Amino acid sequence: MSIQPEGEELRKAVKWISDERQFGPKQPLQELIEKASVKFDLSPKDSEYLFNFFTRK
Repeated sequence: MSIQPEGEELRKAVKWISDERQFGPKQPLQELIEKASVKFDLSPKDSEYLFNFFTRK
């Protein structure tokens, strides 16, 4: 699996979630992923990628 997500909307979602986690009010990761999925019109596969991206160590 690539570190860099494919697709402009998915890259925007990764940046948006990162910014929200750093500068925004603390929200559960799953809630941020759901919001990003709607905001950037992501597929279920993209949402799964986001979850894996942010939870892997």
